[in-house]
Amino acid sequence: MRNLPPRPLTGAFALSLCLALAACGGMPSNRSVYSVKQPVVERTAVSLDVTTGTDGLALSEQRRIGEWFDVMDLRYGDRVSLEDPLASPATEAAVAQLAGRHGLLMSQPLPSAASDLQPGQARVTIARSRASVPGCPDWSESSDSTLGNGTSANYGCATNGNLAAMVADPEDLLAGRKGSTETYINTATTPIKAYATQVGTKVNQAQSGALSGGN
Repeated sequence: MRNLPPRPLTGAFALSLCLALAACGGMPSNRSVYSVKQPVVERTAVSLDVTTGTDGLALSEQRRIGEWFDVMDLRYGDRVSLEDPLASPATEAAVAQLAGRHGLLMSQPLPSAASDLQPGQARVTIARSRASVPGCPDWSESSDSTLGNGTSANYGCATNGNLAAMVADPEDLLAGRKGSTETYINTATTPIKAYATQVGTKVNQAQSGALSGGN
């Protein structure tokens, strides 16, 4: 029997089937309400070695550390630690005072190879964290069809990207902030005071506008 050429209808059906399969390849596959694009926290640490004495840090070394803090733009969320083989209270107090000018407290030293420090040397370390959402934005899926009721690959990029950009301390994304059984009045009433001030300002502006309109 001779092999007959394919009919036009058969060829058109095969072409449409290939196009459909190709479209399915780009369909969203995440069927949950959770985004696969989550914030990632990266940590970096930079150190400065200083010379210490029997009375702690000399004024020149303290000035050097202070200038280094300014250049590094020391800010909330940074961790400042000290590694001192002599464990001098005067050295620790001097570094703590310099860090306190930026509103920071001293932290525990990070695990590091501090064996190269000699007596008469100390190491000040700034640990900084940065939050970002890798892979965002993601428009890799080529199909708008969601036959499997899946979410887009870009789902969550805006929310999690804004969260990573606005969080004051990226470390809070890893472990959160530990609470306390005590109530701090200043902290607890700050949001209420801010809201009351905002509302009072709007009321005063409205009243001023009404009086100006009445005149």
